Amino acid sequence: MSTDPDPAVPPTPPNPPAAAPEPAPPAQPGVATATQTAPAPSRSMPLPPYKVLLHNDPVNDMLYVVRTLVELTPLNAGSARDVMLAAHTRGLSLVLVTHKERAELYQEQFASKKLKVTIEPDAG
Repeated sequence: MSTDPDPAVPPTPPNPPAAAPEPAPPAQPGVATATQTAPAPSRSMPLPPYKVLLHNDPVNDMLYVVRTLVELTPLNAGSARDVMLAAHTRGLSLVLVTHKERAELYQEQFASKKLKVTIEPDAG
């Protein structure tokens, strides 16, 4: 058996280079395509912070207030208890600080649970 190539069989040409992908058609204003993405929101100006303040509630049970704080906020049971006790002894307690829209949402959610929460800008 010979290892020399057969002169009657032409050599196999190398694989041709892969074709370049076709360029995407130009984007039309107002028309979204799968390759377009929405611009990232600007993070240069953070939203102003707002305090969420819990008022003392002489009507509802203390445990109810703690459970509501845990249900509606990211506070754990121990922190919620501290917030409730501060409101009970001082009349008002800071629950958390967040941006205005979320603070307004908390205010509505606490009102639906018959608890009074107010919001105010955080001076710093």
